[in-house]
Amino acid sequence: MDTIAKWRQIAEAKDVVGLAHLLAEDVVFRSPVVHTPQRGHAITLKYLSAAFHVLNNDNFAYIGEWRAERSAVLEFTTTIEGIELDGVDIIAWGADGRIVDFKVMVRPLKAINLLHRLMGERLAP
Repeated sequence: MDTIAKWRQIAEAKDVVGLAHLLAEDVVFRSPVVHTPQRGHAITLKYLSAAFHVLNNDNFAYIGEWRAERSAVLEFTTTIEGIELDGVDIIAWGADGRIVDFKVMVRPLKAINLLHRLMGERLAP
């Protein structure tokens, strides 16, 4: 399985069910706004599902990709509420192709603050 091709399909479709199948049970999510790694399938699914709605709008595009044997860096851009944002998804996967580590890095600070607010609203109970 090409994990990155599958991730791109899932992200484009905002396919939460497909995402649930792509994530390993012990996956770790590293957020640009939460200082501790989020460990486990349920919390990672929650964060990435919210990100589908916050980041993945009509302006979202992956503009670069660098791969290693079981990892990749995907560079993206988008505009949210008039703020241009760029960042990278750093994704690692296991032998079975399921994602074991997902790190998001974003710039500039104004965009990080906006993401913090919007993700907080989306993740609030």
